[in-house]
Amino acid sequence: MKYYFVLFFTLMFASAVPATAAGGHGPVPAYPELEDGSTQYAAFPKPREMYKASEGGLIDTIKARAVEDPFNIAATIIFLLAICHTFAAGSLNKLAHKYEHIHQENLRIRGPKDAEHPNGEPEVSFRATLFHFLGEVEAIFGIWVIALAAAATYFYSWLDFEVYLNKDKIFTEPLFVVVIMAIAASRPVLRFAEFLMSKAAAIGKGTPAAWWISVLIIAPILGSFITEPAAMTIGAMLLAKKFYRLKPDKVLAYATLGLLFVNISVGGTLTHFAAPPVLMVAGTWNWGTLFMMEHFGWKAVVGVVVSTSIYFVFFRKALFRVADKADGREDGELHPQSWEERETPIPVWITVVHLAFVAWTVYTAHYPVLFVGGFLFFLAFLMATRHHQNEVSLKSPLLVGFFLAGLVIHGGVQGWWIAPIIQTLPDQALMLGATILTAFNDNAAITYLASQVDGISFSAKHAVVAGAVAGGGLTVIANAPNPAGQSILSKYFIGGISPLFLFLGALIPTVIVYFCFVLLPNGPAKEGAEPDGQHGEAVPGAGD
Repeated sequence: MKYYFVLFFTLMFASAVPATAAGGHGPVPAYPELEDGSTQYAAFPKPREMYKASEGGLIDTIKARAVEDPFNIAATIIFLLAICHTFAAGSLNKLAHKYEHIHQENLRIRGPKDAEHPNGEPEVSFRATLFHFLGEVEAIFGIWVIALAAAATYFYSWLDFEVYLNKDKIFTEPLFVVVIMAIAASRPVLRFAEFLMSKAAAIGKGTPAAWWISVLIIAPILGSFITEPAAMTIGAMLLAKKFYRLKPDKVLAYATLGLLFVNISVGGTLTHFAAPPVLMVAGTWNWGTLFMMEHFGWKAVVGVVVSTSIYFVFFRKALFRVADKADGREDGELHPQSWEERETPIPVWITVVHLAFVAWTVYTAHYPVLFVGGFLFFLAFLMATRHHQNEVSLKSPLLVGFFLAGLVIHGGVQGWWIAPIIQTLPDQALMLGATILTAFNDNAAITYLASQVDGISFSAKHAVVAGAVAGGGLTVIANAPNPAGQSILSKYFIGGISPLFLFLGALIPTVIVYFCFVLLPNGPAKEGAEPDGQHGEAVPGAGD
């Protein structure tokens, strides 16, 4: 556990440095006074207003900026290679399993070494472990930061890369996701969520079909308050316990997985802090919870309910067959009583304390010193009540946080080409493009790139975010919580989860929520003013 403390304190200070060191002694800012009033310390990326004006169209503008600063080309090539790497992750993991199998066979043939201590660590295959790390989707963007550092040093200097990370970039959001995801995955919070969903499932007499519809509707909406990564963890674990253990047929299994991914992606939009793609832009665009509910949240709820209802009606016969399987099994067979799955009651006061930790983390989301400090108290509370707890695994939260931090670093140098595209495309094309791009890249990356663009209209912002969250279930890499769901449920799919079948399972819900965002009206906004307190831009289409 002490190693996790070191990691968290390192991340905490990394995220706090921009706020504390900016006013102290240090390097002279490369751009001390930009048009928006901000200060940029690194010489890269070149601010938008520093580029020479281009008289041509979109392609001419991008070409001119590439010639003016060749680092732009290098940074974007590295970013594209990182995206390609994500698609190769499955193959790399297969190589890791292959080398691990070869290693174990060699150990079996050779036998233990004479000098090996019975209590010592087993011999590890470096090659298998290396390919396993390279195949971790959440680690890929962080790995390619090494290449970005080399390019930045070559075109500028190492000092520029240092101040880019330490002063120009803030990592509060990734750190917040790590902490909230770890707390929300604790046993009392999971049991509390299961209790809430059991009340809805009881309306259908607690059948697998009733649990299916309850989890797929309530868990995504709950994600708006406990974050999407936590909702994915809860939803996947409950579906595994109540549904996938009964071995549904292949079509229903993939349809359920696709529906879960889409619903989680859009279900976190009732608040401004729960969904990674919204989290990446909420501070920059001044989008609060009330704004999210008016312009995204209620549409998302409609999309979740409609999509789940349509799938329920279409697959009702298959769901009833699953219920028949449940009636033919012993309860112990369905619910093996491992320690982690025990049903012993948790004192109400412990659950209340856990929910208070969740609330504290959300309330202090912009102050890492406070919510990381609260997390350390949370870990201490776990130790004091550990007979009521399960061990909290920090691997998945840390990887998700590392993933988002990598997006912040890479995304910060992509504005040179994404800005002209966003400013040029009409809103509907922009929304469709964001949905399609999300399938090939994390939706938080799409929205973060959009947040780097100055002066875009509200309707363009709405189109980018709506498209990004709508497409967040099409692939495993489309939304940051998806890998967590895959890791929990992949054992129920023979040969692993097929990207093609997942895409097909998610396609219809994606289309439904897409049109919910397009056709349903936005919340009220004063004509000619930016919603939620933003000023200076018109609001085309607000309330249409």
